Amino acid sequence: MNRKKKIYITGITGFVGQNLSLYLANEFDLHGISRNKKQGILTYEMFLQDNLPYDAVVHLAGKAHDLKNTSHNSEYYEVNFELTKRLYDQFLQSDAKKFIYISSVKAAADVVVSPLTEEAIPNPITAYGKSKLMAEEYILSNLSATKTVYILRPCMIHGPGNKGNLNLLFALVSKGFPWPLGAFVNQRSFCSIENLCFIIKNLLGQESIPTGVYNVADDESLSTNQLIELIAATQNKRAKILTISKRLIVVAAKIGDYFSLPLNAERLQKLTESYVVSNRKIVKALHKPLPVNAKEGLVKTFRSFK
Repeated sequence: MNRKKKIYITGITGFVGQNLSLYLANEFDLHGISRNKKQGILTYEMFLQDNLPYDAVVHLAGKAHDLKNTSHNSEYYEVNFELTKRLYDQFLQSDAKKFIYISSVKAAADVVVSPLTEEAIPNPITAYGKSKLMAEEYILSNLSATKTVYILRPCMIHGPGNKGNLNLLFALVSKGFPWPLGAFVNQRSFCSIENLCFIIKNLLGQESIPTGVYNVADDESLSTNQLIELIAATQNKRAKILTISKRLIVVAAKIGDYFSLPLNAERLQKLTESYVVSNRKIVKALHKPLPVNAKEGLVKTFRSFK
């Protein structure tokens, strides 16, 4: 009987970590790493000091982008760069063969004009994106010929149990409010948690996929108007989408800046901008299609919100 590969997962108690551990449980010997000591889970200090034998690390943990802008830049640096550096240094000194780092598309670009590919020259604007890029650059400048390293850049990850921005749109539709930004036409990429777990599983299991940076996204992009329609459909409702003049909406957003209203210029941009990510490189490397298309994955997420 073949020995199961021993995998350490940082951030195993988070949304992605919980889903990934369930997805991999039957095929790998999984162990968690977390900031706080919990039963069956190592702290970072314990893992870094004990020199334990293992086959691979999946580094999920990090400081997420703070939409309320209350975090200090140093926090992103300490968690997203320094912690990654320490984990990677330990990996280089170990007998382990694979390191998977979950970065972000924000390490490459905050604004996307055409589909984002891995060839784009990184130009992050936020401290979050810059700290993720710093970690990427450290890893790529310290590669080993005997080890394989994957840097994954997922776009917005979603799935059952995730309470992110999609939940806000869901609440809007659920309460019967009309979507007032129908005049804005955009396209956005999303990443189903099932597709992300599928990719990580294959990277751990296959030996032919080369070291590199890979974008992670579903195959199709959708507009915010399409999202509203999908949410309504999961509730057996008819989508209420208003096409109010763009000029009027922009004026309202500027007023929102002045009076600290829910709709302001920054929020308007986030809700209406396009951000399309190409997944062509990772799909080609896997030699397999992703298991879930964008609409199927989003419908699963929306139905879980009920």
